[in-house]
Amino acid sequence: MTHNPATTPAQNPPRTPIARVVTASLIGTTIEWYDFFLYGSAAALVFNTLFFPAADPVTGTLLALATFAIGFVARPVGGLVFGHYGDRLGRKKLLVLSLLLMGGSTVAMGLLPTYATIGVAAPLLLTLLRLVQGFALGGEWGGAVLIVSEHGDAHRRGFWAAWPQAGAPGGNLLATAVLALLAAVQPEADFLAWGWRIPFLLSGALVLIGLWIRINIAETPAFQAAAEAARHRPEPERAPIVEVLRTQWRQVLIAMGARLGENISYYVITSFILVYLTQSLELPKQVALNAVLIGSLVQFFALPLFGALSDRFGRRRVYALGALGMAGWVFAFFALLDTRSPLAIVVATTVALVLHAAMYGPQAAFFSELFSTRVRYSGASVGYQLASILAGGLAPLIATALLGAFDSSVPVSLYVAGGALLTVVALTASAETRGRALSSPRPADEPAVS
Repeated sequence: MTHNPATTPAQNPPRTPIARVVTASLIGTTIEWYDFFLYGSAAALVFNTLFFPAADPVTGTLLALATFAIGFVARPVGGLVFGHYGDRLGRKKLLVLSLLLMGGSTVAMGLLPTYATIGVAAPLLLTLLRLVQGFALGGEWGGAVLIVSEHGDAHRRGFWAAWPQAGAPGGNLLATAVLALLAAVQPEADFLAWGWRIPFLLSGALVLIGLWIRINIAETPAFQAAAEAARHRPEPERAPIVEVLRTQWRQVLIAMGARLGENISYYVITSFILVYLTQSLELPKQVALNAVLIGSLVQFFALPLFGALSDRFGRRRVYALGALGMAGWVFAFFALLDTRSPLAIVVATTVALVLHAAMYGPQAAFFSELFSTRVRYSGASVGYQLASILAGGLAPLIATALLGAFDSSVPVSLYVAGGALLTVVALTASAETRGRALSSPRPADEPAVS
């Protein structure tokens, strides 16, 4: 009997319907971002007094935000490790592991004794758990967007791949909503004594839901085909990260540059706003939480919209529109915050997050299309996560230091605008990637055919 190669598993791998893949990816990323953002909000509102009580309020906040930044330092390490094994073993296995690590570290934070109970060991343990969070998130993003990008078709890739990106505002929305609810119904003393622990412990139940969903999806056809081809290649393969840095370093730099304005602006809008409104403007924390809550809800739906627009008009064009808009709007953002009007603060935050969505929505498809299949997890993760140290990880800390040094929001606005303009420069250095076949063995070093 003649063997028909067209029917081999390598060429017709099992395929999960795209809607189910998107759902699994979105729920998983929402849970992981919930855990990560929960720490950022708690650092600005709770950890500065419970874990660094010997310091004055400003110094305590800076120390708490420094531990927030440490999580970003671990993200490239997670990107390297998860990227290597994700390119060797597959996207699905690593996504399950990242969810377990993130959920476990977050639940442990909710059980952690404070400085008053165990002294200096409390902030040290908190920092260690934050490193685990960063390591897990460093591996999560690449797998989540690739499992959608590699299942979907080229014509709607921007739309489908934007849904895992919606896990970021989804997680922030969930974290902020839980904190806002607790802050509204609990006296301040109860919230500081035990109420802040509830959102961290809730992560355990959310992780179980996410695991059940992720286990029931198939590996991507693009990875299975590339893995089968690699098995028949006579020469040994280099480690994916070595191959990326040797042959696709330019794409890594483009990804890093594209991240700067997007990532800096996001953490100024969603984390530094808590410091600015509660300490500089002396407004109740509920005002800041409500603004981020409403803005995140709008952004959740804006992300797939901008992803779809990138399918029509190109990744770079939509991305650059968001970056240029952010460079201008950030000055209006702080002017509106200074009015102390809750409505103006909501408008400022919502518009800023919509402009951020114009960058973040097309980003998943854009980064996926930059790299070839066998090193895609490593390349996309390293470019994405290395920039996170320089951008989002330091943004609340730098913004707080600038505000303290100059007693003005203008330097903070210039900082955000500068990052956005650097993003535009990076985009101009890239070819348009829309329409590129992800099964291509080569990186996106030439313009794609639309």
